[in-house]
Amino acid sequence: MLLFKTMFSRSLPSQPQDRLLSAYDYDLPQELIAQNPAVPRDSARLLVVDATHHSHHRFFELPQLLQPGDLLVMNNTKVIPARLYGRKSSGAFIEVLLLEERQHNQWLALVKPGKRLPPGATIVFEGSASYPLNATVLATDAATGGRLLQFDVPQGMSLIQVLDKYGQVPLPPYITDSQAAGEQYQTVYAEQPGAVAAPTAGLHFTPELLTHLQNKGINTAFVTLHVGVGTFRPVEVEDITTHKMHGEWVEVSADTVAQIQETQAQGGRVIAVGTTVVRSLEGAAVSCGQLQPFCGKTNLFIYPGYQWRVVEGLITNFHLPKSSLLMLVSALIGRQRLLALYQEAIAHRYRFYSFGDAVLLLPVDFSTIERKDRK
Repeated sequence: MLLFKTMFSRSLPSQPQDRLLSAYDYDLPQELIAQNPAVPRDSARLLVVDATHHSHHRFFELPQLLQPGDLLVMNNTKVIPARLYGRKSSGAFIEVLLLEERQHNQWLALVKPGKRLPPGATIVFEGSASYPLNATVLATDAATGGRLLQFDVPQGMSLIQVLDKYGQVPLPPYITDSQAAGEQYQTVYAEQPGAVAAPTAGLHFTPELLTHLQNKGINTAFVTLHVGVGTFRPVEVEDITTHKMHGEWVEVSADTVAQIQETQAQGGRVIAVGTTVVRSLEGAAVSCGQLQPFCGKTNLFIYPGYQWRVVEGLITNFHLPKSSLLMLVSALIGRQRLLALYQEAIAHRYRFYSFGDAVLLLPVDFSTIERKDRK
């Protein structure tokens, strides 16, 4: 079993239309964009999809929907208070969204308004700390249109250590009327600070549900991918094969690799909790030639026709039209089927996007699908 999974990749058949951006569009009623999370977290609805069927459940039923010996791989990144407000020396108001740390206390950020912030400009931030926080613009980043900022913080400290005094947790722009508390936009297993957005598939887990999964013999492992602009950057080219993903920092530990290999050797299934975990595991496997411990950046772009190396199943939320995330999920179950499932979810009034409901995509027998396709 292990030999097959590590040496042979799997891929669904793809069609020429799968490469077109316009083929990933769908209409969503505005009222189905979730503005607040489910309470409790695991009361969210769950659309369960296998090779040929789908059914409707609640997330707390997950232990009954998986098998003993399955491995859930989760992203333990933690969202930082990445939205900052400040002023230029002239008094003009400035909004900053941190994206990623490039060097110590040096961050790539999106800045509004950015046109009036050339290299050398200074921003003074407003916060509750007794010490000031300033940043100097070092350069403009052509890839994102952002700015490279050097932050001046007290000696011996990092920006992340003081962000809770100055920043706010940034919610996605489609969440415009939310009463959610900051901790509701963190997973219960968040540990490693650095993300500017939550790995939202993990928001549905509670400590009690994790205990129930463990008692059922369903194991967990962790990776870290600090969610940044790469996850949300829009695809703007009709031929999606020419889209370039922005790199995001990933760590896949030796312990997690060992857990995956043990799961495969014993016939268990590797199920990613979220598209960020997919990018972490598959990115590590692509970078190394096979799954190995990995620490670095991945700019892997997954769309139909992708040769799967590690991930077999997926828990994910419902994604925006024409997004790279929609393309990733299409690579696992097929674009046409996925869009049909989205129409089913809309008809059943599922809640969409970051605070919305979830989908469980159970492992597909690729060889069977390929045999049927050849017929």
